[in-house]
Amino acid sequence: MDVKTIIGFSAGILTAISSVPQIVKILKEKKAQAVSPLMFFVLLAGNLLWCWYGVLLNELPIILTNAFSAVCDIFMIVLNYKYSKKS
Repeated sequence: MDVKTIIGFSAGILTAISSVPQIVKILKEKKAQAVSPLMFFVLLAGNLLWCWYGVLLNELPIILTNAFSAVCDIFMIVLNYKYSKKS
């Protein structure tokens, strides 16, 4: 694996896992009032476009890390819907 690929995967992985602490916090506390669902819809759109871009360039680091981010975004949207109504 060349340096360019390692940097691509490293950057993508760090970006992709950035929402994991928020997901864990919401799952533990069962509260999502402070989370903006609009932000995650925007992130989802951006991550899906990054995936498409990665497919066009045939760049696996872009595709995989942004696909994982998109899954996290969808999960956050679901959690927000599920827990934002509760007090």
